[in-house]
Amino acid sequence: MTKVYPNIASEVQRPDSGRCEPKVLTVWKKSLLFNCTGFTVFDTKGNLVFRVDNYVAGNKGEIVLMDAAGKPLLTIRRKKLSLGVQWLVFNGEEAVNPRFSVKKHVRLLSSKSLAHVTPGREPKQVLYDVEGSFSRRCCKVYDDKRCPVAEIKCKEAVGGVTFGADVFRLVVEPQLDTTVAMSLVIMLDQMFGPR
Repeated sequence: MTKVYPNIASEVQRPDSGRCEPKVLTVWKKSLLFNCTGFTVFDTKGNLVFRVDNYVAGNKGEIVLMDAAGKPLLTIRRKKLSLGVQWLVFNGEEAVNPRFSVKKHVRLLSSKSLAHVTPGREPKQVLYDVEGSFSRRCCKVYDDKRCPVAEIKCKEAVGGVTFGADVFRLVVEPQLDTTVAMSLVIMLDQMFGPR
């Protein structure tokens, strides 16, 4: 059976390179628990890094990103009564003082932008901008200086087996926390994924 996690030698971090290499994660849009939806995320060695398990009858306005052991890292809550689609991200299972906010970009003019990330409840300063097409698994995350800090891209076929849209790569540069990058994937799926 084909493995969904990365195992290509060129993706392994090289300790002798003298600079930090990006982290390459494989994201599988599948929960490890029966009768749940969610995500399972592996590192380049096939180790479980993150998981998201949403019970079908559970609260659709709240998603918890957990580590491999099930410890809550970030809680993502859809903001009620907001103009447009907006999500607030909290540390652990907190419900006060959001760490950052993500708002779906409204396309009035031709734009590549999908979403904007702002600190906490401060909508004026943009921390990150997400551009591309989530449905085609072709997105980049840019910081406030327009430097790419993360990328979502299709996972290449191995041995002639294609993975489809449910298995893809998340490449995270050293200056971005991998939990933040994965939370953006979750929110993009909520905003642009099939319902």
